[in-house]
Formats: sequence, C-alpha cells, structure tokens
Amino acid sequence: MALIFQGFFMINFDGKLLTEEVNFLNQENRGLRYGDSLFETIRVVNGKVFFWEAHYLRLMASMRILRMEIPMNFTMEYLEEQIVKTIKAKDLGMRPVRVRLTVFRKNGGLYTPDTNDVSFLIEVKALHSAFYTLEAEAYEVELFKDFYVNPDMLSSLKTNNKILNVVGSIFAKENKYQNCLLLNTNKSVVEALNGNLFLVKGSIIKTPPISDGCLNGIIRNKLIAILAKIEDYTLSEASISPFELQKADELFITNTIVGIQPITKYRKKGFGTVVSKNLLGKLNASARLS
Repeated sequence: MALIFQGFFMINFDGKLLTEEVNFLNQENRGLRYGDSLFETIRVVNGKVFFWEAHYLRLMASMRILRMEIPMNFTMEYLEEQIVKTIKAKDLGMRPVRVRLTVFRKNGGLYTPDTNDVSFLIEVKALHSAFYTLEAEAYEVELFKDFYVNPDMLSSLKTNNKILNVVGSIFAKENKYQNCLLLNTNKSVVEALNGNLFLVKGSIIKTPPISDGCLNGIIRNKLIAILAKIEDYTLSEASISPFELQKADELFITNTIVGIQPITKYRKKGFGTVVSKNLLGKLNASARLS
C-alpha cells in the first residue's frame, strides 16, 4: 500500500510522512504565533545532501542561541535519514531537490514558552538543474530603504522572522526589480533579500561581516574558504557602503539553492560576470566533494 500512495507523500512531520491534505498544525503553533522557529534551505542531488555538515552545525548552533532543547536523536545521521526518506516518498530520489527543514518550539505559552522541546518539518520540491549554473537573463537590483536590518546576532540566524524580506520582495516585484539589497541601521549594505552579497573591485572581493547583520550563509562561508586558496584575489570581510556599489566591477548574490547569482544592473551601472563564472566551477566542485 505504501508503494501505491508513495507519490502523494509531501511532508515529514517529526519523522512521520503525511499527505499534503492533512491538517497537522493549529493556531497554537509557536512558529506562526511568534516566529519561534528556524529553518534550513538545503540542496540535494541524487540523494546527496550538499554541504550537509555545514547546514547541520548552523542549525544546532542557532537552536542553542534561541535556547531550544536539542533532542537526543537530532544527530546528523538521523536528520539526513529523514530528509532522504521524505525525498524518496515524493518519488524524487534521482532528481535535484530543494529541501526546507524547519524546527519550531512545541505549542504552549505566550512569549515565555511552556517548553523548550521542538518539532521538525521537512518539505521537498524538485529543482531543474543538478548543478549550479549562471542565468543569462538580466538581473537588476535596487536598495530597499523602507526598513533596516539590525546589526546583531539574531539577524545572522535563519529564523522565520522574515517580514522585512517579504515586504522587500513585494517592493521589488511592484517596481520590476529582480531583487533588492538591504541596509542595516548604520546604512551599510548588508545582503540581498534572499542571499549574501559579494562585491568585486579589481582583485579585491568584499562581503559584509556577520557583525553587520548579514545571514551566516552556507555558500558565503564556502566561497570565503575557496577564495582563501586563490592567489589572484584578496578577500575582505568589511562593511560595504551604498556608494561602492556603482564603482564595483561585479556584484553577485549567493545562496544554497542558486549558488551564485550575478547582478547585471544597479541603477545606471552594468556589471560583468568574469569572477562569478570562475567561482561557479569551484563551487560545483566543492559541492560534489561535500
């Protein structure tokens, strides 16, 4: 019977496979009520979880910061097993897949929770490409200045508190931009709506430091490690002012699903993709070895 209905399984809730029609969360969910939740967006290809150790360690560190109780069975092996099980249940075992692993504190309490115990949720969706590729389409961005990122540790965590990103994405869509860049309260450029930012000027490659409030991104950290081994470039983790954007040779965004997304236009300035293309091959090689 499990094989007959295999393709209908969509989500994994605390290790149990559920169909998409099942109502398993209610109004007491703390992720819904207070954003008391963390998530990891993960790329899986042919059953191989890209950069799984980095994702796992970031999730564990974030849970400790938010004072969530880490279950004894939350090992790397157990959660990877649950991810792969969910992918196979959706009949996507031989496909590139986007996985969202969400962890939230169990129901109960107001701001002060009744318990620090957690539940987890795994969702999967097919992707088009097994490898990171560069899109040839125009990719224009603008600064989003309605609201600002706080330069603190909470901003560096991948929590469900993403209302700034939601409003910024609506602004981008309304104004026909592909993305927006976010500023912190010090008016430094921090990141894009959906990823970390890198700026190339000559042989210098800059990315904002975590202390500026940017996400502690998986691909960000992988590229930092890659760049440390390339003598042609010098990496600088330093604040980026809005004035530097139009002086750059290249700008690109990084995240786990896309890999590297070059920015082709900011205001009246166009940008190249030489460094992006060079780094993309090295990122794909790193992903295969992870």
